[in-house]
Amino acid sequence: MNQTPVKNHIIAQNIQKLELKSLDQASIREIVLLANNIQNDSGVPFIRMEMGIPGIPAVDEGVKAQINALEAGVASQYPPIEGVPEFKQQSHLFIKNFLNIDIAPQNCIPTVGAMQGTYAAFLTCNQLNQHKDTTLFIDPGFPVQKQQHMVMGHRFESFDVYEHRGDKLKEKLESFLSKGNIHSITYSNPNNPSWICLTEEELEIIGTLADKHDVIVLEDLAYFGMDFRHDYGSANKTPFQPTIANYTDNYVLFISSSKIFSYAGERIGIIAISDKLAKRSYSTLKNKWNISNFGGAIIYRALYSLSSGTSHSAQCAITSILKAVNDKKINFLDNLDEYRHRASVMKSIFLDNGFNMVYDKDLEKEVGDGFYFTISYPNMDGATLLEALLHYGISAITLKNTGSNQEGLRACVSHVNRDQLIVLRERIEQFQSQYRQ
Repeated sequence: MNQTPVKNHIIAQNIQKLELKSLDQASIREIVLLANNIQNDSGVPFIRMEMGIPGIPAVDEGVKAQINALEAGVASQYPPIEGVPEFKQQSHLFIKNFLNIDIAPQNCIPTVGAMQGTYAAFLTCNQLNQHKDTTLFIDPGFPVQKQQHMVMGHRFESFDVYEHRGDKLKEKLESFLSKGNIHSITYSNPNNPSWICLTEEELEIIGTLADKHDVIVLEDLAYFGMDFRHDYGSANKTPFQPTIANYTDNYVLFISSSKIFSYAGERIGIIAISDKLAKRSYSTLKNKWNISNFGGAIIYRALYSLSSGTSHSAQCAITSILKAVNDKKINFLDNLDEYRHRASVMKSIFLDNGFNMVYDKDLEKEVGDGFYFTISYPNMDGATLLEALLHYGISAITLKNTGSNQEGLRACVSHVNRDQLIVLRERIEQFQSQYRQ
C-alpha cells in the first residue's frame, strides 16, 4: 500500500476517527464524510462514486422561474400544504403524458424531496391496520429508506431480487405477504443500485398480490424514464415508463426532481396517490389520527407535521419545468444521456482491469447503462474492496449497504466527469497491477 496515491495510515486514521466498525455498515453520508476527510488529509483529489447527486446543471426553465417567484415575493408567503394549484395540474399532466395514468391533480402533492414523500408514506401506512406493522423491501434499494424505518422505530423485511426474477418473484412475495404483517411493498424502478428494471410481467405479479393481500405498493420513480434502452421521453406517446399503476389501485408513486431535472438542491418531489386509495377510509387511522382517508392523512397529518409544506419558490420552479415538458418545449431526457455515456466508459475501464459486473443481466438482457452500476473484484468482499479503492482515491458504497446479498460496490457515474475518466483508468490500472491474481 506504500505505493498507492493515498497512504495506508491516512485511511486507517480516518476510519477510526469516524468510529466506523465496518464499511458495510457505514451510511452514504458517512462514506461521503470519510472520502472528504481522506481527500483533505492526503491532498489527493478523489473520484467520487459514492453519492447519487446530479452531475449536470439544473434545468434552466426552473431556475428562471424560481428567481422570478422570489422576486415576486413568494418567500414571505406560506405555500399551500397540498401544493400550488398549477403545480398539481402540471404534475397530473406529466403523469398522464409519460405514464399514461390518470391521477387527479388533488392527489399530486409536492414534498421536500421524494425522501420526505417516502417518510410520510411509511409513517401513514404503519397506521392503517393494527395487525400490519411491517414494510417489505424488494432489494437492493436506497439505504436511507431503511434508515427512515430505524428513526421511526418501524419494522421492515427484505429480500434480494437477484435470484427471484420473473415467475420466481410470485412465490417469493407470497412467502412474505401470506404472513399477514406486511402493509406496504417498496422498490425503485429503474433500480438503485443494480439498474435492473422490473418487467411488465413482474409489475403485474406485484399488483395482483397487492390486491390479494390488501397491501399498498410504494413505487420509487427517482430515475423516471432513465432506462435508456427505451425512449420514454416523448409526451403522450408509447412506450411509457413502466409502472405498478397499470396493475393495482393500491399504489403511491414518488417522482423526484433531483435526477430527471437536476434540481436536487431545492429538495422538491411529488407524491402521486391513486385516486381510489386517496379517498379510501381506514377506521384505525381515524382512531389514531382523527382523520380517516388515506390522502388526507398523508397531507394534513404526516406532511403537515414534518414540514408544513414544500418551498413555495421551488414549487414554482418545478411547475415551470413540468409545463415546458408537457408542452413539448423540452425533452427532459436529452441532457440525461450523458449518464449513459459515462456509465458505458466507466464499465469498460473496470472490466478491462479484472473487475466483474455484479448485476450484469436484466433477466435475459444486458443491464442498461445509466446512473449506477455494480462491480466486484475476485477474492474481495465489498468492504475490503472499498477500503482498497480508497487508497487509490476512489470512493463508492458497498452493496451490503443497499440490502443486497451480493459482494461488491455500487458505483454512481454522475460526478465522474469526462476529464476524470482518464484519471480513473490510470488508477484502476495501478490497482490491477497490485492485485492481479
